[in-house]
Amino acid sequence: MAITDIKEFAHLTDADIETLGRELDAIRRDIEDDRGERDAKYIRRTIAAQRSLEIAGRLCILGSRWRAPAVLGTALLATAKIVENMELAHNVSHGQWDWMNDPEIHSTSWEWDQTGPSEHWKRAHNYSHHTYTNIVGMDHDVGFGILRMTRDEKWKLRNAIQPVGNLILALTFEWGIAFHDLDAAKLTSDAGPFEMRTGPNREFANKVAKQLAKDFVVFPALAGPSGWRRAMGANLTANVIRNLWAYVVIFCGHFPDGAEKFTMGQFETETHEEWYLRQMLGSANFTAGPAMAFMSGNLCYQIEHHLFPDLPSNRYAEVAERVHALCEKYDLPYTTGNLLTQYWLALRTIYKLSLPDRFLRSTSDNAPETSSERRFHTAGASMVDRVRFDPVTGRKRGLRSALREARRGARDAYQSASSQARHLVHAKDQG
Repeated sequence: MAITDIKEFAHLTDADIETLGRELDAIRRDIEDDRGERDAKYIRRTIAAQRSLEIAGRLCILGSRWRAPAVLGTALLATAKIVENMELAHNVSHGQWDWMNDPEIHSTSWEWDQTGPSEHWKRAHNYSHHTYTNIVGMDHDVGFGILRMTRDEKWKLRNAIQPVGNLILALTFEWGIAFHDLDAAKLTSDAGPFEMRTGPNREFANKVAKQLAKDFVVFPALAGPSGWRRAMGANLTANVIRNLWAYVVIFCGHFPDGAEKFTMGQFETETHEEWYLRQMLGSANFTAGPAMAFMSGNLCYQIEHHLFPDLPSNRYAEVAERVHALCEKYDLPYTTGNLLTQYWLALRTIYKLSLPDRFLRSTSDNAPETSSERRFHTAGASMVDRVRFDPVTGRKRGLRSALREARRGARDAYQSASSQARHLVHAKDQG
């Protein structure tokens, strides 16, 4: 099953975790104390650039009579929607810019260019996901209620078609998120599950109507009788491109190997410092240059975002250097890789876990996508003690070394079993 004792899993003492927490608190204070005009200029310039891209894209679409300008306009509009979704709406709604006290750039007033209402998303994401990150049964973002992403979840017949469900989710990601958040909003309301004329349903219907009217009625109408089909197709294409990119970024940050899962029991006794540790172990980064970082809303630094969701996203790169240094200091894994690798690992999990457990070799204690402290008990209780100190240098070692040794032990055991099987086959043939 998932991690029940994060301290044992991380190979850290109480004192280690308390010290780690103080050092992370110091990072937060340093960034908060240093926020200022350069950060405000960054977000205002980003808003101006995004709006310019959208205006240019829509003008190209509306005014074009040929394919090339329409394609250019669609690309510009898709880029504008990605920037609005990732670097603006997501981060503004997290309260990253509330310190500016600008009513336009504030988590209470920003409404994003996406199907679901921002208020629904903030309720489901900012609170539920970031509080209960990767806790099975509490964080409903683990698979978004559609995909089985950990062996701790019982296999159901519908999981057999989750590769198809995953493709549909990718193409319609904004709708998947919207319905997911609507379900979360209904849970906090007093209305019954089958009452349609409730606050959450009305909010959802109003937002859907506005989005559909904007992209598929108003702007196509502006294109006139000869251009409305082209405008409608361009808006649909831009939305799909935005959906695919947002889906890839989110899945690369939450579901590659190394993004650990946790039990409710772990949460019941969790300290502030252990919450920090859970965010570090439950998230994953992907490597990106400045342009890709910007287009991902700086969620290529998903570990840093989960540690400090309300710090300005443009500061995550410098925060990442300090967090990485702490991982080195405490011998903790800093889960990262290139975008294609991280997505492939998430996709592999989707396909693997579409199968019942009887077809899978690993367990929920030692699988690549799901681990627990019990994976270190396979060689006896002394295994944890053996990796606490390097046998040559005497230097203290932690989870990263323990995982490396566990993988080596599993590989050696598999090779030994294969060798024995080959030997038995050879002996049978000789006999």
